[in-house]
Amino acid sequence: MSSSNANSKLAAPIRACTVTRDVQNFDLLIEDMELELGEGWGDLTFHSALKYLDQPDARTLEFIAIAIDDEDDSNMAMIEAVIQRANSLKVSVLLIAEELSPIILHRLLRLGASDFVPYPLPEGALHDAILRLRQSTIEPMPGATQHQRNTTATQSQGAVYAIHPLAGGSGATTFAVNLAWEIANSGKKAPTVCLLDFDLQTGSVSTYLDLARTEKVYELLSNTAVLERDFFLNTLQTFNEKLRVLTSAADMLPLDLITPDDIERVIQMARAEFDIVIIDMPGTVVQWTETVLNEADVYYAMMEMDMRSAQNALRLIRALKAEDLPLEKIQYVLNRSPKFTDLSGKARAKRMAESLDIEFALMLPDGTSQVTHANDHGLPLAEIAPKNPLLKEIRKLAHSFATSVRDDNRAAA
Repeated sequence: MSSSNANSKLAAPIRACTVTRDVQNFDLLIEDMELELGEGWGDLTFHSALKYLDQPDARTLEFIAIAIDDEDDSNMAMIEAVIQRANSLKVSVLLIAEELSPIILHRLLRLGASDFVPYPLPEGALHDAILRLRQSTIEPMPGATQHQRNTTATQSQGAVYAIHPLAGGSGATTFAVNLAWEIANSGKKAPTVCLLDFDLQTGSVSTYLDLARTEKVYELLSNTAVLERDFFLNTLQTFNEKLRVLTSAADMLPLDLITPDDIERVIQMARAEFDIVIIDMPGTVVQWTETVLNEADVYYAMMEMDMRSAQNALRLIRALKAEDLPLEKIQYVLNRSPKFTDLSGKARAKRMAESLDIEFALMLPDGTSQVTHANDHGLPLAEIAPKNPLLKEIRKLAHSFATSVRDDNRAAA
C-alpha cells in the first residue's frame, strides 16, 4: 500500500492507520491489517501522520499502529510527536517494534503508547493486541461500582513457588515444568501460570517445552529498571496456549548479570499478572537467591537419597541459619524415593531426614526413562506418559494449588 492510501480510501471509513518509514518493510503487518480490517485502514509515513491527525477524518480512527525498527533513531522526535498528538485525540497507539532497545520502548510507552507487539509478528499477536485496545477503551457501565472499576488494581498478588536443586540431575527442572503445566491444565477455570527459568547458564526449561531462546530475555533482564508490563508479557512465550514461560537467554550469561533488585522487579511483575508463578532456580546460591527465598511462598529444595544431596542440604541449612533467613519456607522434596515395598530404602530415607533434622514434604517416585523421553521431545509428561507414577504425584500437588487459588478467588468475590 502507498503512503497516500489513508486519504484515497474515503469510500470505506478508515478505522486505523499504520505509521512507518516505509510500510513495505513490514509485509507481515500489511497482511495482518488486511486480515483484521479489510479495506478499512490506510498507511502513513511519519511526515504525513501529523498532518493527517489534524484532519477531521482522523477523529474516527480507532487506533494507529506505529511500526519502527533500529533504523528509525533519527525519526524518534517525530514518532514521539505522533504519539502525543494521537493521545490528545484519544486515538490508541499500538507499537510494532523490531530490534528496538528497551530504553526507547520504555520512553514511547511512557509517552502514551497503549500496547506493544514485537516484529516479526507472532501468529495472532496483532489480533490479540487490537482486542486489548478495544477492551481498554470500553467505558464502565453507569451502574458499575467503584470496586468493579478498580478490579485490576485490587487483585491479590499471585503465589510464588521456587524449585532449587541441591545436586545436579535431581529433577528440579522436570518438577518445575510439569508442576506448572499441570496447574495450568487443571480444568476450565485453571489458574493462570507463569514459569520463570532463572538458571541463566544451563537453564533447560526451553528444551523441555521445545521453546526458542530469544534475545528479548537478555534485554529484559539487563534493563529491568525500565521494565514495562507490555514488554514483560511480550517477552514470555506461550506453550500450548495455556502456560506462559520466560526461558533462559540465548547465550550463557554470568550469574551476577542481574541484581537482587532486578529479580524482585521481574517476580513482582509476574505475580501481578498471574495467579501462580513457578521459578526454576540454578543449583548455585547467588546474591539474589535470598531475594527469591523472601518472595516465595514455598521454596522447594530438590534432592535424592545420596551423600552429595545430604551434604549440600546441610550446607544450605547452615547458610540460611547464618544469615537468619526464613528457613521455614524451605520444603524438602525427595526425588526417586523408595517404592512402597522397599522397606530398606524407606528406612534409609528416614535416617537421612533424621540426620539432617528435616522432614520430606514430598517423596516423588522414580519417573523412569519416560521422563528423559518426554524431556528430549520437548513435552510435559502428561503428553507422553499420562499414567507415569511421578506425574500422578505432581498432579496431586498441582490440584491442591489450583483448588487454593479458586477458593481464594471465591472468597475475594
